[in-house]
Parts: sequence; structure tokens; C-alpha cells
Amino acid sequence: MSTLPNGWRTVTPHQIAGEDKTRLVIGPFGSNLKTSDYRSSGVPLVFVRDIRARDFENVRAFVDPEKAQELAAHLVRPGDVLITKMGEPPGDSTVYSGTEPAVITADCIRLRPIDDFDAKFVAYAIQAPPLKQQIERITSGVAQRKVSLARFRSGLTIPIPHLHEQRRIVEILEEHLSHLDAADAGLSNALARLDALRASLLSSARQGAMTPLREVSTIQGGIQKQPRRAPRENSYPFLRVANVTAKGLDLTDVHRIELFGDELTKLRLARGDLLVVEGNGSASQIGRAALWDGSIEDCVHQNHLIRVRVTGDLLPEYLEAVWNSPETRAELTAVASSSSGLHTLSVTKLKRISIPIPERAEQQSIVATLADDRAARKRLVNEVQVARTKLSGLRRAVLAGAFSGTLTGRHTDDEVIEGMATAHG
Repeated sequence: MSTLPNGWRTVTPHQIAGEDKTRLVIGPFGSNLKTSDYRSSGVPLVFVRDIRARDFENVRAFVDPEKAQELAAHLVRPGDVLITKMGEPPGDSTVYSGTEPAVITADCIRLRPIDDFDAKFVAYAIQAPPLKQQIERITSGVAQRKVSLARFRSGLTIPIPHLHEQRRIVEILEEHLSHLDAADAGLSNALARLDALRASLLSSARQGAMTPLREVSTIQGGIQKQPRRAPRENSYPFLRVANVTAKGLDLTDVHRIELFGDELTKLRLARGDLLVVEGNGSASQIGRAALWDGSIEDCVHQNHLIRVRVTGDLLPEYLEAVWNSPETRAELTAVASSSSGLHTLSVTKLKRISIPIPERAEQQSIVATLADDRAARKRLVNEVQVARTKLSGLRRAVLAGAFSGTLTGRHTDDEVIEGMATAHG
């Protein structure tokens, strides 16, 4: 920051922590804290994801009190500032709000300010755009981008006013940010309502007599990936589980596989084939499916995807709708076996599934209604994304304004924030 408001100065995290080095530390690493030390109760552990979510109530793991005592140098108390030292990007920060002491884990930084500094002010300052830019400059690594404690300790310059002004700015900030948080919560609720409406429409699509899936489709497994199938002279596009997401097809990374004999004729995908994920570690994701759109010629699929190809009067789009209904999802979860936490389907199990099938004309009507809903939903989701982008810009502007001394706590702040958000895109 080139110019500071009157009465402000810049300090480093080292100065905020004071001369006592135990006030600025990173989490234990290596053999000092292993997953085998984790317990279901005891002293809470704080992970990077907890700092990002600013959630210290839903504790993921604990350590025994004896282990916590061994790691006493890494304890965090209510009011300490926590910072992530890795991720995209590193440097997320918040004040620990847990009700009891906890132990930070690797890749977390704990900063305990001395009495001259307000912890909330420090945490907000680290979130502000000028500090984010500084953190980016001291970040290193490719596969895992990290900030070292040494660079964090002395490589940042944080603008700080007197303590009473810090507290006043925090009060102003939290008033503005609470409005933004409420707006974001409203957008989340809107998306949840859209999901509930979609589920209701899919449930209502289930009409007609229950019919075994095997009577209205052919169900086919895929190709197992093996060393001998590495692409050579007769390779073809090859869809994997990663290409079939909960939101549909993702064809940004399509692999190739070597085929032999008449395999292409037997396994070539056709437009309208339903691709069903055979296994997943999460029961809620078992059997997720998407219609193949035919956008890649001569494409086949791996053995962890099951191909369902409709026959007769069953419309592929109607099958996809019924397949994704809450009722069918529940049935798929029930028939999936679980071995070592992996829930699996099979061609045999899918042949036991039954779905309701109305007359073809009714299928067409249902598909048209769902297509209209999908288009409307897409527009609304896009509008929510635009609104969230604006909220993100406003949040950055609020933080930038707070640490440039331009926020006053008066009604004119709104104009200042809007102007800064517009200026910084």
C-alpha cells in the first residue's frame, strides 16, 4: 500500500506476535501427528478446510489429551488468528471461534497477537486484496503451493492503526459483511429451492406401469483398462467414471484405449445411451448417470460404467429423468452392495430394477416439461452465479476500503464500496 491514512503504520506478522516465538507457529508435521493419533473424542483438531469454511463446531477428528499435551506448542485458543499456508490460494484467515482449545494440523499457521493488536482486525487485513497480493508473491511450489512460516513471518507488511481504531473498523466491517453474508445465504436458499423443485418434478415424472428395465433396454458392461490396451495402432476414445458427473457429461479429458477384433462394433456408444456409474465411495452418488450425446465418434466406455440402451417405445430422455428421481436413486442405493466402503452396482443388479413407463405420448410430454424446467433452471443458476460474482467483488471492495481508511461507518460507505467494486472489476 503506497499511502496510509494518518496514524497508521505497517507491521509484519512477527511484530504482531511480539518477541515470543511461540505466539506464531505452524502445525505439527511428519511423525509428530499421524492419522493413527486421531480419535473420535478428546481435544479437537483444526484442519485447513476448517479455516476455509470458518467452521470449528463440526469437528472432524480429535486427539487424546495426552497427545494434545505433547503438542502443546501447537494449541490454539479462542481469539487466536488462524491462516492456511497451502491451497488455492493460501492465506485464508479467520479468528478461532471454538469453545475450547484445539490443536492445529499441518499447513495451518497460528498467530496469537499481543495486546496492541485486535485479532479480528488482523484476520480481516490478511483477507484484504493488498495482502492477498503479497501472499501470492511469497508463495512457492507447483504441485502444492505453500507459504513458509519464515516468509509469512517477515515477508508481509500489514497496515495497522491504533487499537481503538482497529476495533472501530472491525465493527464497521462486520456490519457490511453481515449484509453480504445474508445475501449469499439467500442465494444458497434459492439454489436449494431449485433443487427441491427439480426433485419434485422428477418424482412426478414417474408415471405408468412398473416395468423391469431388462424388458425395455439392453444393459452392457464396458472394457477393463489393462497394460495391453495402451493406445497403439487401433485406439479409440474411452469414457471413464470421471467423464460422468452428477451434473452431466464432462468431456474435457477423454482418454483412448486399444481395441481388438470386433470390440468397437459391440461396444460403440450410440446417442441416447444412459451411462451409469457402477461404483462410488459415497452411497449418495451410487448409480449417477448421464445420457451420451454422441459428440465423439466411435467412443467406448470402461468397465466401471454400465451402458443402458433403450429399446421399443422407451425414450432415452424419459429414462434419464426417471433414473435421476429420488425414488430410483433410493432403490439404486438399496441394491448396491458395500465392500470396504465401496458401493457397487452391476449389470445383473440393474436388470432387477423396475421403472414406471407411461405411453410414448405421455413420455414426450413429460420430457418437454422437464426440458422447459431445465432451461429455466439454467437461467436462474446463471443469474445466481452473476449475483455471487458481484457479492465476491463487493466483499473485496469492503475489505480494500477498510484497509485504505475510506470506510467511515456512514451511509456514504455504500457508494464508496460500489465504486471500488466497479473500479476493480
